[in-house]
Amino acid sequence: MIGRADVPAGLSYHARLFRQPKPLIATRNYVNMSDINSGPRRASDEELRQAIELLFFAYRDFTAEPDSMLARIGLGRAHHRAVYFVGRNPGIAVKDLLAILKITKQSLARVLAQLVRDGYIVRTHSRHDRRMRLLHLTQRGIALERELTRNQRDRIDRAFREAGGDAAAGFRGVMLGIMDASDRWRFDTPPRPPGRPGHE
Repeated sequence: MIGRADVPAGLSYHARLFRQPKPLIATRNYVNMSDINSGPRRASDEELRQAIELLFFAYRDFTAEPDSMLARIGLGRAHHRAVYFVGRNPGIAVKDLLAILKITKQSLARVLAQLVRDGYIVRTHSRHDRRMRLLHLTQRGIALERELTRNQRDRIDRAFREAGGDAAAGFRGVMLGIMDASDRWRFDTPPRPPGRPGHE
């Protein structure tokens, strides 16, 4: 504890209590304090516009081959999304699939009707609530989902490897930041291990 005897001459006792220690003078590795105080650098308008364009071109090419495959069997992108998320979530309720896809009930009904008719999806009743319809891929549906996803998996895997470093984690962070906060809980758990995710 500081006593009054320790107070330097010419400096009041209370001023001594609150006086900051004399700063050390660094001779190298200077830090620009404005960089620390301002936080992460804001992207420029050009960088943001290029990000929008990157998303457009990447998604265009990401979906091109699956779209072509689907067209050959009379299906479209909405069918692909339904097949994919039913495959990832076997036994998903129709209402939960609707919440993921965010399309109208009528649109989803048409999509599911065709997938059921063509033998890609089966609908069952919940054991706990007979009013609830649950969705599963058939063996034909599993084969279709794998075929459609193979090209997309390969494209993303190549991009991660070419980007190097911790590209997967960086990409995950950017995508989580872009999507609405209401859906981020879906990604609270770590990515699933290799194998047959969603088809067990």
